[in-house]
Amino acid sequence: MGREKYISMKKNVTGFSFANLGLFTGFASSIVNAVYSLTILGIFKVFFNENIASAAVGVYAAIYALFACVIGLFSAEVLRWFTKTKLLYITMATLGACYCMMSFSVKPETFITLDYVAQAALTLVNVLLPLFISDFSKDVGMEKLNARLHLWGNVGALIAPVFAMSIVGWFNGNYRIPFLAAGMIYFSGLLFFRHFGIVQQDRVLKKVNMRKTWRALKINALSFFRKSGMLRAYVVNFGFYALRSMRLLYVPIVVIENGFSNETLGIVLSLGILPYIIIESFIGKLIKKYGVRFWLSLGFVSFAIFSLLATFITGHALLTIFVLWQISGAFMEAAHDLLFFNGMKKNEQARYYGVFRTSVNFPSVIAPILGTLCITMFGSTSAVWLITAVAGFLSTIVLWSRK
Repeated sequence: MGREKYISMKKNVTGFSFANLGLFTGFASSIVNAVYSLTILGIFKVFFNENIASAAVGVYAAIYALFACVIGLFSAEVLRWFTKTKLLYITMATLGACYCMMSFSVKPETFITLDYVAQAALTLVNVLLPLFISDFSKDVGMEKLNARLHLWGNVGALIAPVFAMSIVGWFNGNYRIPFLAAGMIYFSGLLFFRHFGIVQQDRVLKKVNMRKTWRALKINALSFFRKSGMLRAYVVNFGFYALRSMRLLYVPIVVIENGFSNETLGIVLSLGILPYIIIESFIGKLIKKYGVRFWLSLGFVSFAIFSLLATFITGHALLTIFVLWQISGAFMEAAHDLLFFNGMKKNEQARYYGVFRTSVNFPSVIAPILGTLCITMFGSTSAVWLITAVAGFLSTIVLWSRK
């Protein structure tokens, strides 16, 4: 699949324009992430006791992520049916509508249905933005644009947790209301994108043969892993998102289980964004100077060490670790997918990026299941940090392997 042609757009549209969309997606996603696991936990507490409900969150997250993997695999086929421009309009509007509806006191089954529709749209948005950035990168380079995308995402995320928890406080502990704010932000991002004035010629929709589609997906996946360096790129990206998945899912639960308030949780999550904003303002240049592997190694190893400490430390010291290990994440965030973009030809990126993006969602299938097993075996949610410690060390080994 080659790069797409754009019929018209405003003259000032560049790769930075699409990177700036990270302000909207980062703000909205961080609002959702701040309350997501607690919302799902509340649903399961209706049916199970607290320990079983905590473990059930991991199972739900794993099934949810598996669904996202399937959507990611299908993204290449979806891009054959719709232009990137039209698809971004559709997915951003879907996210806004779903999150707004999820904020109301709908039945658990309705909430879960909307959750899955939103996840499908979110997966495609996260596929589309880097592809747009790559199309408009010109001589700037993906390192700098990638850093800008994540920088703006984290600027939005800085105030999101405190904002989300303030909304929860205003509405007497209702963890669903912040979803309404997230939905409105996605609608605002949609209007921002519309301002670019991008026009592409619509594709002619063809009848879908599912047998041929599945065969094409299989061939595409096998072809991806045969390309030089792509298996390493996949495993390293898998490791990064395994750490992220566990952190997003279990930090809110561990903080609340340790007796801290919702307001404290919001402050901890917001403080954890500061390292990203500070480091990502200059990390793009440092990646070019010292290389991708150096910063990824520094991030993985330090995160693993902090994870080992988090398994047995409690109280305010634990909150400090939850903030400090975000420095490790900041070293990796602008670099974790550059092994793909630097190693794959631009005219092949749209074809293979969906396969590569399964390394974003697949960790959320494996990691929560392992987390559930750890909680069951050790009787403590903090045991999940053993998984992030192992993932950090193993990812470093793969990063420096010869093959």
